[in-house]
Amino acid sequence: MMRRLFPHPALSGLLVLVWVLLVNDISAGTVVMALLVGFFVPLFTAPYWRDKPLIHLGWPLAGYIALVIWDIVVANFQVAWLILFRRNRDLNSCWLVIPLDIRKPEAITTLAGTISLTPGTVSADVSADGHALLVHALDASDPEAEIAKIKARYESRLKRIFR
Repeated sequence: MMRRLFPHPALSGLLVLVWVLLVNDISAGTVVMALLVGFFVPLFTAPYWRDKPLIHLGWPLAGYIALVIWDIVVANFQVAWLILFRRNRDLNSCWLVIPLDIRKPEAITTLAGTISLTPGTVSADVSADGHALLVHALDASDPEAEIAKIKARYESRLKRIFR
């Protein structure tokens, strides 16, 4: 009975949290509306979810989030340095084709989002078969090293998180 009313409890909780953060107010009306959104959106969209992704919610996920936050902070300083102190003609921007070992759509989306959140890189496309990700890098003097870094730093961790 509870599974039918709350088909995706984590999504419900996330929606409530995001609603309250977006409204930026904790009043009775905001909380009631957040609870309604958190209840009805997963309930009405549940038939469109094929399989519930199996996510390991322990230390691997916490470590991944910490790593991404750290990389975002560091990349902000690196991009600022590139913009302020290097000439545009000195940049080695390029397109990277990253072969993917992960196959779950949620894991690929998380990887693409992580890459796009990190300043200096942006995910542009996923191959039709889901085996490669096209990424633009602002400054990559060694493209192969950048690909290896993304695979070792992010993809290997996502394999442990998305079982």
